[in-house]
Amino acid sequence: MKGAKSIRTSLLAALALALTAPGLAADAPAAQSRLGKGYLEPAALPDSLALLPPPPAAGSAAEARDREAAGAAVAQRGTPRWQLATRDADLFSAGATGAFSCAAGVAIGPQTTPRLDALLRKTLPDLGLASYAAKTRYQRTRPFVVNGEANCTPEASAMLAKDGSYPSGHAAIGFGWGLILAELLPGRATQVTARGREFADSRRVCNVHWLSDVEAGQVVAAATVARLHAEPAFRKDMDAARKELRRARAAPPTGCGGN
Repeated sequence: MKGAKSIRTSLLAALALALTAPGLAADAPAAQSRLGKGYLEPAALPDSLALLPPPPAAGSAAEARDREAAGAAVAQRGTPRWQLATRDADLFSAGATGAFSCAAGVAIGPQTTPRLDALLRKTLPDLGLASYAAKTRYQRTRPFVVNGEANCTPEASAMLAKDGSYPSGHAAIGFGWGLILAELLPGRATQVTARGREFADSRRVCNVHWLSDVEAGQVVAAATVARLHAEPAFRKDMDAARKELRRARAAPPTGCGGN
């Protein structure tokens, strides 16, 4: 278990380093190398600074809403929802894409759906790095630093405390994956989109992002997925994943309850 936490901390650190190095134009290529090559060149990424308003101002109603949502998250500590949020913190292990299996009605993973798994993993740097400009500009303090409460990845706390909170790159990745799966599986569009929203909101439940950070990450995700469709390589991989899913649906995942 200790080894797994160490690996997760290292991977979270790689993501944070990628998303917080100063200066998008100068450092995005280096950041991209830490996360792997996506479909988009740095210059083609949506500009989150242009897409998003500033984070809520101190003393505003929007900030009060964020603090109320953070308090509700703290109250969920130790519950099944907290446990799910902890699992959703994983973006890099072999099982990361499997978080959407039950919603998709398909056992997703590198062994069961290798083309889909590779597609989703290749979009990770695009979705994450698209939050870069606004995250670097605003350097918003994370909720667990403000409220002094625990978060669901304590092994990464020191690193996260130095990492800007707005918008959530992690939420952009999770919600973006849900949008991609909704296109690939139109009959499960509601379920996978809802799972993507839940995945994104896990960052609030984890006490590592404010609600407005998560919502802003979803905006970044929508813009990035739209931009990805202009890339021939992405469309080609989507076609391959779609064909793979037609075969995979013959063997739905187990342990999904009503899904």
